[in-house]
Amino acid sequence: MRFVCPLQLRQAATTLLALGALLAWAVPASAQGFGVGGRMAWVTSDVDADVDAVRLVGGQVRLLGGRWGLEVALDRQSETFELLNEKVTETPIQASLLMRLGSGRVTPFLLGGPGWYRRKVTLLDDPEQSVSTSEFGWHAGIGLEILAGKHLGLHGDYRYTFLEFEDDEEEDEGIIDGLLPEHRESM
Repeated sequence: MRFVCPLQLRQAATTLLALGALLAWAVPASAQGFGVGGRMAWVTSDVDADVDAVRLVGGQVRLLGGRWGLEVALDRQSETFELLNEKVTETPIQASLLMRLGSGRVTPFLLGGPGWYRRKVTLLDDPEQSVSTSEFGWHAGIGLEILAGKHLGLHGDYRYTFLEFEDDEEEDEGIIDGLLPEHRESM
């Protein structure tokens, strides 16, 4: 039996395997940490319109070493639109490679990796009728981790999602803006 795999899925799987191999190579040389916790996110679109931020609630699992770490986060948000007779549910899943920039109790870190973003629209008067879409996109950002105790840590980060590394437009953006990728959202 032959398995057909779309190019984006194959690239994402290759990336995750490479990140896992890098993490497996780096973690044994340092102290290991495993964490599970809740998560809240605010997503804002990179558009000129006055659009409110979407609030997501979810959870995450982290595997951390002295310098490198891996995080998998799942969020969920549902919103009902009575006038349109629909319920919209968004479920992003992100896998991130973390790189700590220090080793103290308060440590900045960089993160980045692939993300899968699922949206499901269901009719309110007929829940059997629904349409689901999935998108793939890269994300990257920076954060700060605070270790409040041996078994408690807090962290916050700011990440850009749906990064686009190819420049389709021929605009005079300047030296720095021409090197940075475009993004659709931030969280």
